[in-house]
Amino acid sequence: MTYLEALDFISRQGRFAMKLGTERTRAILDLIGAPDRFMRGALIAGTNGKGSTGACLSSILRAAGHHVGFMPKPHLISYTERIEVDGRAISEGDFARTLEELMPTFDAIAAEKGPATEFEMLTAMAIAYLAPRTDVLVCEVGLGGRLDATNALDLGVAVITNVDLDHQKYLGNTIAEIAREKVAIIKEGDVALTGCEGEALAIVEDRVASVFGRLLRLGIEVKLESTAMGWDGHVLSVWGPGFEHRGLRLPLVGDYQPRNAALAVAAAHLLDVRGDAAFREGLASTRWPGRLQVISERPRVILDGGHNPAAMVKAGASLRGLIGSQRLVAVFAMLSERDPVQVLGALRTMKPDAVVFTEAASAHGHVVAPEVLVEIYGGDSEIMRPAGAALERARELAGPSGNVLVCGSLYLVGEILSLTAPT
Repeated sequence: MTYLEALDFISRQGRFAMKLGTERTRAILDLIGAPDRFMRGALIAGTNGKGSTGACLSSILRAAGHHVGFMPKPHLISYTERIEVDGRAISEGDFARTLEELMPTFDAIAAEKGPATEFEMLTAMAIAYLAPRTDVLVCEVGLGGRLDATNALDLGVAVITNVDLDHQKYLGNTIAEIAREKVAIIKEGDVALTGCEGEALAIVEDRVASVFGRLLRLGIEVKLESTAMGWDGHVLSVWGPGFEHRGLRLPLVGDYQPRNAALAVAAAHLLDVRGDAAFREGLASTRWPGRLQVISERPRVILDGGHNPAAMVKAGASLRGLIGSQRLVAVFAMLSERDPVQVLGALRTMKPDAVVFTEAASAHGHVVAPEVLVEIYGGDSEIMRPAGAALERARELAGPSGNVLVCGSLYLVGEILSLTAPT
């Protein structure tokens, strides 16, 4: 099987298909010998910040000498990004071989429980590939927690970054309902970490108590101080039970990133990382593409994959803090699973001088048409297809001293990143 054949097989299940629940994933893993039962690490859920927290934690663990498996999601350019060993994505050849080796298992489970979804197959492939090659695993939860395929795993440390409104169709319409879905990743005896506040924090606390776990809360047991360094990121100090680290450099831009990094620092301690050097080196070398990432200058082009209102408002506030009153032109697309009125309301908080609406080719059939977006948004806006042409138009509108923000969809960000990546 070639890599393209592997992608074709996986895509037959539908990139956007969804069957909530862990039963089939658990059955697949058990049939291949339950390799996950011997894995330790961190399972990370939350509305926003999961990937950044995972990237920081993976980098710290690598700096400490661990062989680290990382399961981020979704990918930006290639499916191989979802299965990472020591900072390197699985090769296309190994991706195809891993799928081919699991085909008999998928067939057996399909006969009994129905065919696996794309996400379930990718989860099983990641575990099968990473288990013999790594000694610690960092896994980002997909959607929610309770019924996400990754919740078949119990890695010992559970992280809930935060809870906000997103995926209400599947998770519920209130913070409390969504929080209950996410806290279900906390298993009996786990150590849990959270950056949640208010009602969501109370639900995390109740869950930990019910499974006889231990909880560290950002702002209570885990303390954070940070200083913004503009486009150079942040300098932060993090301390908590048995650890203290001062003057850590974090290159990630965004006022919310120090909180993610603090959770990663605390999680690394729970996974037995000791000594200041690993934390200092690990955070300083963290890279997480597509999150307020500058890819070119004159005009400055920034990519941000935040795609729910809360993430967009936070990213917009951070960006405006960096560029002040400089001209800002947005290139925007979004998926149809979200309410365009709410998401466009978040876009308005960024105060763009103009917006170029487009769509991501990789999400064809699951996007809100740019014509609909223009009608809802109004203002100084226009439509341009394809995404590459929309970017060029935004550059013209921004001018050499302005800024272009590509936002609204990770699929759009990934498409622009692939178009602008050096060959």
